Amino acid sequence: MMVLQVLNTTRGSVLAARCGEARSFLARGRGLMGRPALAAGEGLLIEPCSSVHSFFMRFPIDVVFADRQHRVVGLTEAMAPNRPYAGAWGARYVVELPAGTIAATGTRLGDVLRIEAIEA
Repeated sequence: MMVLQVLNTTRGSVLAARCGEARSFLARGRGLMGRPALAAGEGLLIEPCSSVHSFFMRFPIDVVFADRQHRVVGLTEAMAPNRPYAGAWGARYVVELPAGTIAATGTRLGDVLRIEAIEA
């Protein structure tokens, strides 16, 4: 699996220093289900995706939704486990992050993200 870094270029902040990716149908459906935790600086990029659920998850997450130009079109903070749905119109990418990341990075609607591969 490729390791990615997700940056908020508008705010000059790092959303995820080490971000996995889920691009296949099965990987997108599985997401973070069953993981015991998501450490600070970790994340999961899901593509293509415009909505998520948190069934069978053990911890709350922040969710950033971005369009094809990587512009933030939706934000969900501290989505609790076992919730049916969060989504954003026009989203192509979803980044699942530890709860508190959106506030800590100052991420807002309209910000632009950069997604880049890093050496594992």
